[in-house]
This record gives sequence, C-alpha cells and structure tokens, in this order.
Amino acid sequence: MSASPATPAARSDAKRNRERIVSSARELFALSGVDVSTREIAGHAGVGVGTLYRHFPERADLVDAVLAEAFEELIALAESALAEADPWHGFSRFVEEALMLHGSNRGLKDVVETHAHGRAQTEAMRKKLRPLIAQLVERAQQDGSLRADFTPQDIALVFWATDRVIELASSAAPEVWRRHLGFVLDGLRSVNATPLSAPPLTDTQLRRAGTRRGSSS
Repeated sequence: MSASPATPAARSDAKRNRERIVSSARELFALSGVDVSTREIAGHAGVGVGTLYRHFPERADLVDAVLAEAFEELIALAESALAEADPWHGFSRFVEEALMLHGSNRGLKDVVETHAHGRAQTEAMRKKLRPLIAQLVERAQQDGSLRADFTPQDIALVFWATDRVIELASSAAPEVWRRHLGFVLDGLRSVNATPLSAPPLTDTQLRRAGTRRGSSS
C-alpha cells in the first residue's frame, strides 16, 4: 500500500522545521563549532531529534546546508582581495579578513581548517577557494613582496597558528591575534627572508593533517 502524499499543511510544517533546524545549527555552529550535539541543535530549534534526522540523516548534510553562505562570504573576500591593485595588500588583507570570519564563526573555522566535515557542497566550496588563494600567493610573489618559498598550502599553517591564538586569548585579549598575525606577515615578506629548513606540506599531507585536526577537536 503506497503512502499518502503529504498535505500542504504537512509540507509547510516540514519546511518550517527544516528552517528552524538550519537557523539553530547556524547559530550554534558559529558559537561552538560543528561538533555541537544534534540533541542540542534539535532542542534549540524546538523539534525532536527524529525530526532533525529526517531532514539531515547525517551531520555532514547539515554542515553543507548551514555553512554554504559563510563559505560564499569567504570566497567573496578572496575575489575582492584579487581585485586589489597592490598584490601584497590583497594577500595580507585576505588573510586578516578570513581570520576575522573564523573568529566570528567557529563552524566555518572548523570546516576551513580541516577535511573532516561536510559533504559534496563543502568540498565544492573548498575547490573553488583553492585556486583563488593560489592566485593571491602568485601575484604577491611575482610582485616581489611575498617570499618565494611560500606556497598556497602554507596558508593553512598561518590559519592554524592564528586561530589557536584567537581561541586561547578570546576572553582575555580578543584583539591580540592581530599582533601575532603582524609578526607572521612580517615573516612572510621577501626582504631578508631566511631559507627554510623544512619543505612545505604536500596536498596529501595537508589533507591528512586537516583530517586529524578535525577528529581531535
């Protein structure tokens, strides 16, 4: 016996429930990161856990739905930075503004820093962002302002280190990460750059490190 089609009222209720879940997850992810429990999300949305799972069978589905808008904002920052006339200013501006987004949205930070969250849509966003970062790096190196041995993969190291400062100092000195970033950016200047003793991460190593960070956070 086939199931009866949903009535307009039932479809409307389902749509409202989904919107509540996404809105609650967006708020809680931004505050606490993507590992917040589904029970807490459902409670915040005023729905049952079963209702949440009907709309989002796995956490990765919910991550995709919630963080697409934040990822688009990050991509827009990179595109705007590429339009800067000064390549170094564009590069450093992107790094700073991306970290500002990380500070205001822990869920976005979790997804950008690791490869352990999200599904097809999140991965598509990552693939869209990578060439933009590569262009920012290449422009600043061609301009002679960014040290030649910096790679697009090294952006992750800058994010990991500065995000840790943001996390540890947020309650005592919420702006001190900018001081740390100033030291880092000065170290990325091409003038008087000291040769590095270790090679950059490969894409494979970066994915492995990111996955491990996601599983331990």
